[in-house]
Amino acid sequence: MDDTVKIDVENYKELMKRYIETKDEQSLYEVEQVSKSFIKNHILPDEIVNMHIQALAELYPSLSEDIQSSMNFLLEAMIAYGIAHQEYQMLREKQSELKSEISVAASMQETLLGTIKPEIEGLDIGVISVPAHQMNGDYHHFVKGSDGSLGIAMADVIGKGIPAALCMSMIKYAMDSYPEEAMEPRAILKNLNRVVERNVDPSMFITMCYAQYIPSEHTLRYASAGHEPGFYYNAEKDIFEEMETKGLVLGVTPDADYGQYELNIHKNDLVIMLTDGVTECRDGDRFIESEEVLSVIRQYAHLPAQEMVNQVFKYFERLQNFELRDDFTLLILRREV
Repeated sequence: MDDTVKIDVENYKELMKRYIETKDEQSLYEVEQVSKSFIKNHILPDEIVNMHIQALAELYPSLSEDIQSSMNFLLEAMIAYGIAHQEYQMLREKQSELKSEISVAASMQETLLGTIKPEIEGLDIGVISVPAHQMNGDYHHFVKGSDGSLGIAMADVIGKGIPAALCMSMIKYAMDSYPEEAMEPRAILKNLNRVVERNVDPSMFITMCYAQYIPSEHTLRYASAGHEPGFYYNAEKDIFEEMETKGLVLGVTPDADYGQYELNIHKNDLVIMLTDGVTECRDGDRFIESEEVLSVIRQYAHLPAQEMVNQVFKYFERLQNFELRDDFTLLILRREV
């Protein structure tokens, strides 16, 4: 017992004696300060009770046996409490360490997976990606080709947290290693499928859509690996159409092939890419239908693309009482000329 604790113990005994004899409320205030010192020095509750028993025995040697027995009973209860309290403190410390590690990992994820929205003449681009928790299981990435084309990757890991972030980092750097001439959507997915099949635990599933916009032809080529189907808005007909998508999720089998589809994009047409955190929003226990998502997009379609996706997110954030149940990623392209 160090000197500070010895002084606190003596102070406690003196304050207890004074309070018993005089009922002086100043003693109660002063003992609060002693208690804070006990906490600072990690004195356990059972140690304080034992000290109290010893002080009583010194002050009242003829203390009744019943009182002594009750104090011993309290001591045993405080021993059990002290053990539980120590375990609780250890869990809190571990939780704090884990939160700190996750915060660092989230910051690293933002750095590693960060992508810059490119400027493409005649194309208005809006994108928003908001994690439900600290780590984002969704991923989007832009690749601008030397020929003016725009590659767009969107993926979703079924399984969250740090393992998901590591998977996404692997996918990003695998894509970065491919030569530009191999950036056709079906080729990208076929190559990534082999990477995932060899390197990712079978319990984790990754869905992905890869699209390539060719400004000179005003065409969008795309392929999907089990990803949430996007939508195409035909401005002339004023209708939304679900984009045709077929393909296994990444990593199921090493020799999977992926079909490639093509859309002609006209002036004011929209291309909508998203993850299931958008289409599976819930209003209470009710799942949102795709038609409602498209209705909200139509409501804000007069805005620039970035403002459009921001407003759509705010709508569904409010609908879910500002508590996202899943990561939310929405990307909209609009041809302007």
